Amino acid sequence: MSLAVVYSRGRSGIDAPQVTVEVHVSSGLPALNIVGLPETAVKESKDRVRGAIINSHFEFPFQRITINLAPADLPKEGGRFDLAIALGILAASGQIPKDGLHEYECIGELSLGGELRPIPGALPVAIHCRNAFRQLILPAGCAAEASLIKDAQILPAKTLLEVCAHLAGRQAIAPPGINLGFEQAVYTVDFADVHGQFHVKRAMEIAAAGKHNLLMLGPPGTGKSMLAARLPTILPELSEQQAQETAALASISDHGLDVSRWRQPPYRAPHHTASAAALVGGGSNPKPGEISLSHNGALFLDELPEFDRKVLEVLREPLETGHITISRANRQADFPASFQLIAAMNPCPCGYLGDASGRCRCTSEQVARYRARVSGPLLDRIDMHMEVPRVALDVLRKGSATGEETSETIRQRVVAAREIAYRRQGKANAALSAAEVKTICALSEAGHQLLEQALEKFGLSHRAYHRILKLARTIADLANSPNIEISHLSEAIGYRKLDRTR
Repeated sequence: MSLAVVYSRGRSGIDAPQVTVEVHVSSGLPALNIVGLPETAVKESKDRVRGAIINSHFEFPFQRITINLAPADLPKEGGRFDLAIALGILAASGQIPKDGLHEYECIGELSLGGELRPIPGALPVAIHCRNAFRQLILPAGCAAEASLIKDAQILPAKTLLEVCAHLAGRQAIAPPGINLGFEQAVYTVDFADVHGQFHVKRAMEIAAAGKHNLLMLGPPGTGKSMLAARLPTILPELSEQQAQETAALASISDHGLDVSRWRQPPYRAPHHTASAAALVGGGSNPKPGEISLSHNGALFLDELPEFDRKVLEVLREPLETGHITISRANRQADFPASFQLIAAMNPCPCGYLGDASGRCRCTSEQVARYRARVSGPLLDRIDMHMEVPRVALDVLRKGSATGEETSETIRQRVVAAREIAYRRQGKANAALSAAEVKTICALSEAGHQLLEQALEKFGLSHRAYHRILKLARTIADLANSPNIEISHLSEAIGYRKLDRTR
């Protein structure tokens, strides 16, 4: 029977559904037909496969070849099925053995000369292949990425000829000899570079410890972007599960995955001209956007009011739920989007409202119109609103009298506080549910009275009520306090700058 079956993997969001490549070679006029909802790149694989087979010194069968990519209702895209199709043709025509093909999964694009080229999304393929207890044959260029998955049996090959020699039992493919030991990240920036701004550094430390959202408000040149760029230097490294989730998103994106930095939290800073699709993702076959690419890390939006208002509004649901669903006519993809929002904005259109220079000439209506570009519901989802004033000239020139703390010193406190939270509830404080807030963020009677007075005076929402409690819990963790004290709660309330302004 001239039928061969080879297993491969498609792409659907960050999933890699199994695709069974069935190849049937029969008598009749020479033809090659691919069925199973293939897109243009998949249809063109017949020419790549023919060239690769001939240039690898095999015979391309001049018979009727039918290739079925099952399941038939799953759209197939890209050149990832080239290797599986070529192996199926060779096995169906009796040039390589069929026995044992069920033990492998194959992905990879073929060149006309038979070389294997890397494909995007190798990491999700390796995860599913490991769960299916099969060995994965893939291009050597994807080996480092796929090897991030422990217990995955990876067989990297450079050419179609190497794969055929392995399947024929002539020369086995050696597993990748890649050292993926994690090394501490080395940053070229440090919090010690920022002179003064102690209260803002304190806010950044609290935000990093609890994964809280932070908005910095201040005149141009006061160090808002400089401080945000140093946030990654104090963030704890990702756990293995978090790193795999984040790496899987990077793997299927157009940016690709930097294997050497896979345990570092991502930090994304899109320009304010970015569209809504750039933030949430999209396309006929949906790909992740900036929101998902910053999963388990931070998303920095500089000049927040300069973003289109409709673009900013798409942040509201992911900030609340931690994931985003992109729906298209024939596809739907669900991407994780548990990110920490760090934003910066000027206090007015000219940027100098309240500045000691006295240069601001903006009217109250202009200021109100400028700030209204950021909606109330979005501000309500930001835990901390921080004012960033100018520092004194002598501090700018000499630094503070006591010296500036380094990022490593701050990071040690952040890691200690984050470990307290994870031991207690298994997640960061910002991710606590309403039911967990009642038990984990319990207050004394005096604390309840203080918080209720703040809510009534500033007109805060119930969402802000819960966010203040989570923030106070993080401040208590940084102080290694089992209970939320009045001082912790007062500090948390003080970070609602824009609510107090309103």
